[in-house]
Order: sequence, then structure tokens, then C-alpha cells
Amino acid sequence: MKNLRTHGKSTIVWVLMGLMVLGLGGFGVTSFSGGSTAIGSVGGTTITTDDYVRALRNQITAFQQQTGQPIDMAQAQAMGLPQAVQSQLIAAAALEEQARRIGVSVGDDRVRQTIAEAPAFQGPTGSFDRAAYADVLRREGLSEAEFEREVRTDEARLLIQRAVAGGVTAPDPAVQATARWILERRDLSWRELTEDMLPAPIAAPDEDTLRAWHSANAERFTAPEIRRITYAWITPEMLAPTVELDEAALRAAYDANIGDYQRPERRLVSRLVFPSAEEAAAARAQIDAGTAPFEAFVLQRGLQPEDAELGEVSQADLGAAGEAVFALPQPGVAGPVQTDLGPALFNVHAILEPLNVPFEQAQADLRAEAAVDRAARIIEDRISDYEDLLAGGATLEQVAEETDLEPGSIYWSADMAPAEGSIAGYQAFRDRAAEITEADFPELTRLDDGGVFALRLDEIVPPTLRPFEEVRDEVEADWRRAEVQRQLLALAEDQRSNPDAPEGQPAPEWTQAADVTRDGWIEGTPDGTVARGFAIPEPGGIEVVDADNRVILLRLVAVNEADLTDADAQRIVDAVRDRIGGSLQSDIFDFYARAVQAEAGITLDQSAVNAINAQVQ
Repeated sequence: MKNLRTHGKSTIVWVLMGLMVLGLGGFGVTSFSGGSTAIGSVGGTTITTDDYVRALRNQITAFQQQTGQPIDMAQAQAMGLPQAVQSQLIAAAALEEQARRIGVSVGDDRVRQTIAEAPAFQGPTGSFDRAAYADVLRREGLSEAEFEREVRTDEARLLIQRAVAGGVTAPDPAVQATARWILERRDLSWRELTEDMLPAPIAAPDEDTLRAWHSANAERFTAPEIRRITYAWITPEMLAPTVELDEAALRAAYDANIGDYQRPERRLVSRLVFPSAEEAAAARAQIDAGTAPFEAFVLQRGLQPEDAELGEVSQADLGAAGEAVFALPQPGVAGPVQTDLGPALFNVHAILEPLNVPFEQAQADLRAEAAVDRAARIIEDRISDYEDLLAGGATLEQVAEETDLEPGSIYWSADMAPAEGSIAGYQAFRDRAAEITEADFPELTRLDDGGVFALRLDEIVPPTLRPFEEVRDEVEADWRRAEVQRQLLALAEDQRSNPDAPEGQPAPEWTQAADVTRDGWIEGTPDGTVARGFAIPEPGGIEVVDADNRVILLRLVAVNEADLTDADAQRIVDAVRDRIGGSLQSDIFDFYARAVQAEAGITLDQSAVNAINAQVQ
């Protein structure tokens, strides 16, 4: 019944989802006073303005949490969220009306249990916290009596839902048939047809054929929209050569990152502690004799090799064991050594040489890195100056003259490959270049490396069909690819009807693919091949796969029925049963809810709904 809860305006669900803690002000809602306290009714059960506001707000919040993106009311309406909320509220009101008509209700004990078990009302100990209960209701503007009345109504609706659809289960034949379909496996074979298999070489096309191909496939030979853009920009790397750094600053940077330049010898080590020195010595003897490796004793202790790893350590990190471990001239086993944890063996996997880069040697790299960092800070400090010039009406050329921004121009299209070091390599530039219009004024935009830019759209050259003379070679190559594909498909259809080789010729070789699953793949074949294989009705049947400019003959060798008694298969059967059962329950409940709505009658005040929608921002 879990999926049926989505059909109602469940106050309980609002609380359990944790959505009640957000106030109306977060959505720009300040007042809903429009002369109406209801947006509609089903029979004698009204749908209040507060019902609709709360449900709409929660629906928007849930969508934002799922996508991680904020949405406004215009976007919500475009996605149909208000309409979905109205449908849910009408269905809930219909159930409430039906419960009232037939006298369905729940007692105080059930209401008390539902509230006490709601996670939103539980304190740090996991038990019901009255202070949390009162705080949530206060934020929602509900009294305890109002909320408890809503809980009682909601539980009555759930009783009806369970009565209508709770006993519906998936028919076993449908479950079995669906599971067999999902788990069926097939043996397939395939072979690819290539140009060298054609009976004759591809004849060269004449000019009229190529010109006709150029016209018929104009979209392939049309240059994309080109935008002529003027820009001014600066990045930390561009400014870095002008930045002056004193030796004190470089030494400070060296000291701050001393671990990158000065590091003692380190070793990759594993450690295994033994209950006694005798056991450790016996293990060491077996390791030295070559009868058992260090890892064998790790496994005997019920551990995995990674459990014994200490990682990259220095001699100081190992304390008293450091001298013995670092005395090894090459990787191997040291010990037994008495440690704080007991007698232990240490296995050295690798020796990492010490690092000693003096300041004088690191100075060049430090200067380059520090200069870029300093340049980024300088650009950040100057951003307000750049923005003031643009806001004052200065052109990009004038800004470039008065500041350190460098001017440039580019013919840009969305599918162009940017040159190395080009401003078009930045996503921020591409986004801005794609959306700017000729009426827009230049605005400063940040780059992800700390740089900034501003641009101006000077001209838009619309998509244009390139002249035939300019692209003749491309047209011929395109025609030839299509002609090869056409002839291969014709050959494939012929061989599909006559798969055996003519008398006196060797039989064609087929690549076998056994036990293929419906969601699997066949290595070396294009996407969609497996789906075509499962569409072949009977063993021996052959299909032609035309994909990715390749032509493949695909033959069904055998159909392997699923064994539903297998443990893994049984999990699929259970999942199918749940899915079909849930779908049937949902459908039956939908039919019931519509019948109740038709019997009771629905009214909806669209003007009140519109007024609320206009105020939810």
C-alpha cells in the first residue's frame, strides 16, 4: 500500500517527510486573503486554501530536494506541479467524503500511536518529544486539535485505501511469464559484412549525382551559426609575469609546503602482532624457509591483507620498531620486534627514497606558483574597477586601454574545437557566448581559474549551406559511405534469405555468443544488437543489424528458458510480483477514487487557485 499514499493529501506524510519545517515566507507567500477560504470541494468535504498552499509548497520543496535545483512558480506550472497537487487533493477529499458517508473513523489510540511514531516529533532518545511536536505545529500554524483531527481523517482515508486495494495480489501466471521473459537467455551468432565482400567495387559517381546528393543532404554540409565576438579578459597566468615577489615571500611559501620538498626515507609496511614471542619467531622461521608467506599468517588470523597495512611510514612513525624495519636493505620481513601491542613481524613492501629539494632548487617552481596565486588576488581586488568602467559606458576597447585586460576577437560556434590557450576553452565563456544578444551590454564574468572577461556580440552569421565546389570532396566521401552501406544492406538481405554458402565455396564463419541475457551485450557489436537478437521469434531466424555504419547478420541459435527455482531467479520473481501487485493496487484505487468523485460531485474555484499560484514565487 506504500505507493497508494501518493494519491492523498496526507498530513502524516508531510510530517514524516520533514517538509513542514519550511515556512511560507521562503516561497514568497505573504497573504492568501482573496475572499475565499476554499479552492473547491468534493461533496460536502472542502479543500481549503491552506490545504492547497501546504501541498503545493511541499511538492515544490520535494522536487528541489530531488534535483538540487531551485524552481520558481512559472517553472512549477510548466512542469504541471500545481495540477498534480490539485488532483491529489481532490482524490484525498473524495476519500474523506466517502469515510464520512459510510461512518469510517479511527480511535484515539490509533491517532496517539501515529503521532508518537512520527520521526519529526522524536527527540534525541528516539522517543516522542512534546516540545518538538509543539514546535513543528507552531511553525505550520496548526493547533494540536487541528493537527490531530487531520491525523484522524488521514487514518480513516488509509483504512478505505486498504479495504479497496489491500487484498489485490499479482496473478501467479502473469508473474511467472514476466519473470521468464526477463530471465530468458539466448545463444546467438553473428558476422559482419564489409566492403570487400561486395560483388563489385563501388563505381565513381558523376558530378550530377554528387550535386544532387549535396542538395538532398544539405544539413550535413551546412556551416553552423557563427558569432563574431569581441572580448577583453585577464587570467592569473596572463598577469603572473608582471607580479613581483621578494625572496622572503618565496621562503615563506617553501616553509609552508616543506613536506613537498623535504621528506625522510619512507617505507610501505604491513604489521602483524602475535600472541607470544614464540609464535612470532616460529612464523618468521617459516617465512625465511619459504614454506609460508607473510600474508598466510595474516589470513590465518581471520584478517585480510589490507587489515595489516600501515601504509607509508617513516622510521619515527614506527617507534621502537623503526630501527629494525629501516635496517632492511631491501623489501622483506623484519622482526619479531616487541611493540606496545605485543611481538610483531613487519613486512616491508617498498622503499621510498628520501626527498631533499633545497630552497634554491625549488625557487623557480615556487616563484611560478606564488606569482599565479598573487595574480589571482590582484585580479580579485581590481574587479570593482573593471565593473565601474563597464557600468560607466566604457567600451571593451577602452577598458582594455585603461586596465590590464587584454582585448581579443573570435569567430565562435557552439561545436568549434577551441585552440590551445583560447578563451573559448572556458565553459563560462562558451555559456555566455551562446546566450548573448546584440542588444546586451558587456558584463564582467568570472572564469574558474580566477580570471575574468567581458564580451560583446558584433555579428551573427546564420547557418549557411556551403557551396558544392567548396565541399565536393566531403560530398563524395559521404555519398560513398552511404552507397557502401546501401549495397551491404542489399547483400545482407540476400544472405539472410540464403545463409548457406554457394556450392563449392567455404561456409561463412559466425562468431558465437552463448548465454546472452536480455540486458547484456555482445563484444564487438554495436548497441542494440542484443535487443534485435531477442526479437527473433525462433531459433534459426536471422536479422540484419544496421547501426553505426555497420551491417551485421545476427542469427538466433537457441533459446534457454529461465530456471525460476534458482535463488537469484526467485528474487526477480518476488520483485516482479511486488511490481505487478503494486500496479494493480494503484489502478484499482484510481478507478475507485474516480467513481467516488463522480458520485459526490467536484467543484473547483479556479480563480482562487490562480490567486494562490500568483502569490507563490
